[in-house]
Amino acid sequence: MLLVIDVGNTQTVLGIFDGPQLARSWRVKTDAAATADELMLTFRGLLADSPPITGIALCSTVPSVLHEMRRMLHRYYSDVPTVIVEPGTKTGVQILVDNPREVGADRIVNTVAAFERYGGPAIVVDFGTSTNLDVVSDTGAFLGGALAPGIQISLEALAARAAQLRKVELVPPRSPIGKNTVEALQAGALYGFAGQVDHLVRRISDEVGGIKAVIATGGLAGVVIAESQTITDKDPYLTLYGLQILFNRNQA
Repeated sequence: MLLVIDVGNTQTVLGIFDGPQLARSWRVKTDAAATADELMLTFRGLLADSPPITGIALCSTVPSVLHEMRRMLHRYYSDVPTVIVEPGTKTGVQILVDNPREVGADRIVNTVAAFERYGGPAIVVDFGTSTNLDVVSDTGAFLGGALAPGIQISLEALAARAAQLRKVELVPPRSPIGKNTVEALQAGALYGFAGQVDHLVRRISDEVGGIKAVIATGGLAGVVIAESQTITDKDPYLTLYGLQILFNRNQA
């Protein structure tokens, strides 16, 4: 069984692959202060009824968690083949940006998975702490992209800075014309972020001469996809599949 771990700024997603198939997955809160031993307690709880782990693939956008993950893997999984996606890892992806080392590992992993599963040119729209639009060429190269504030943190910042506004559930309102504060916030968030994504996708498509697929992933993908006019595919576990692909490449 292959254990894949995607550590994001807000949430960590774990999955178990049985051969090519994703058998199980979990989503837990990312704790930047967690120690290696605390991480292991979490893992033991989640994996208690799973078969033995025979391989591990990991990517992280949180340096402190990556440091403790290394310690945990060394201490508790030292005999298990492990691939950590970072600068120097064999990915097979050309990174055509000014400074390849500053590109988040998750963006490269998503590029690998998007090209393998959907071909190119493609755009990965990752709805997480930030909203990332990553552009994949027709040869599978990472061309760069656009970064915008995430939906959840935007709403939280608005509630924190405006005395009469509050946190709301991200569900479609009755109308784009909100009749109360909650509906107005929901309309602004859902339709506003969907419009943001659609405009960026169209501008990127014009720049590269057409896009074959626009893949939505990340924890909030399901909230926006129904309101988007340009997203063609929803793949909530895209990063996990990318980690599986890179594990196999590096073992080979």
